[in-house]
Amino acid sequence: MGSGSEIGANSYLITCGSEQIVLDCGLHPKLEGRAALPDLAPLRGDPAAVIVSHAHVDHCGAVPYLLKQCPATACYATQATLNLMDRMLHNSVAVMGTLSLERGISDYPLYRHGDVESVIRRAYGLSYHKEFALDWDSETRATFIPSGHVLGAAGILLRMPGHTLYYTSDISLADQELLGGMEFPDESAGIDTLVVESTRGAQEGGHLYNFQSEVERLVVAINGVLDADGVVLIPSFALGRTQELLNVIARLIEEERIPDVPVYASGLGRAVYEIYAKHARLLKPDAVFRPLHTFKRIGDVWERQVRRDLVRQRSIIVATSGMMVESTPSAVIAQELVRDTRHGIFFAGYLDPDTLGYKLVNCAQGDAFAFEYMGRKVEVVLQNMQRFHFSAHAHRDDLLRVVQRIRPKNVVFVHGDDDAVAWMHDNCHGDFTKHIPDPDADLVLEA
Repeated sequence: MGSGSEIGANSYLITCGSEQIVLDCGLHPKLEGRAALPDLAPLRGDPAAVIVSHAHVDHCGAVPYLLKQCPATACYATQATLNLMDRMLHNSVAVMGTLSLERGISDYPLYRHGDVESVIRRAYGLSYHKEFALDWDSETRATFIPSGHVLGAAGILLRMPGHTLYYTSDISLADQELLGGMEFPDESAGIDTLVVESTRGAQEGGHLYNFQSEVERLVVAINGVLDADGVVLIPSFALGRTQELLNVIARLIEEERIPDVPVYASGLGRAVYEIYAKHARLLKPDAVFRPLHTFKRIGDVWERQVRRDLVRQRSIIVATSGMMVESTPSAVIAQELVRDTRHGIFFAGYLDPDTLGYKLVNCAQGDAFAFEYMGRKVEVVLQNMQRFHFSAHAHRDDLLRVVQRIRPKNVVFVHGDDDAVAWMHDNCHGDFTKHIPDPDADLVLEA
């Protein structure tokens, strides 16, 4: 119902006999209003359940909307994902309210804070590796298996009458600073259909970048800026990337590999950090998780004086959003930093070509650049803007290994741009049937 050959509004309807199951129900980050929702038209009445893999908004952002339309539908997630959804969905309501006022989007908000509270009250927060029934009379059983992407993230194993399906959702095979890599379903699962992400399918040389090599690059870049008495800004996703990078930076300071300067974290990233602390037992055994008070608050960056004070002394700022969307802390702070060559802006991961961050990192010195919707332009003097590869998505070689290890009868490639999905389809070989889903047609999967 969303995110076949693209990334956004992830939602998949699985039908077995008369039972309907929805896997994820997200919002599209590049669309606005009702256009950002999954296409719920294929639903025939209330599905038995919506099962949420993790709390990124492109996977869970439309759950309140779905449950308003389908009040008899149950909602399942890991307990950590449910706690994170609570915070992320309330933030989505606030963002939709702001966009409604600033851009006159009449559809917004698609749901309200009360709808989010209703979802959290109704949803079941479960543990990993514990099989559960979707309903008292349902023959379908589901299990959450750690996917290594962000806290609480899980692949979903569905055992239906005559068919077993495994939905990877977003996966990372490699360890990060805090989280370990994905776990595989037990070989005895006998998986008939594998639904696998394809996010980095079009990225050549992804295997050349690993977490630690990117940390080494970051050390050099940070030292270069701080030695010039500048400020380092790292735009970062509030869920996952922020918590990982804050702990990387804290470790580098402790190891005296970068100067001991103030490290700032923005509001939503801090709120998510507290949920990471609550579920610290889910982090990898050797993870060192610093207390939140290690990092300073940014303050109200929409106040010009706060921004000016923030960038007067050398520091490191980790701020949302990761792609530098307009009217977010990273965009507002960048507007100050681009006026001075001493500073550095280091993007931590993927940049969509339509985003402010992508356009900024590719602009030329002296260009006039607008950081706000319909805002005045600022001359870009700063040229030290770099991209790093701290991805929590498996690169394409690892994705191929996932398919080969699970050995399903059917493989369905999703969650990637057209070229990424096509590469995965064309380069994944084995004794299985390959599928690229068509959003306008049912895909019949034989056991």
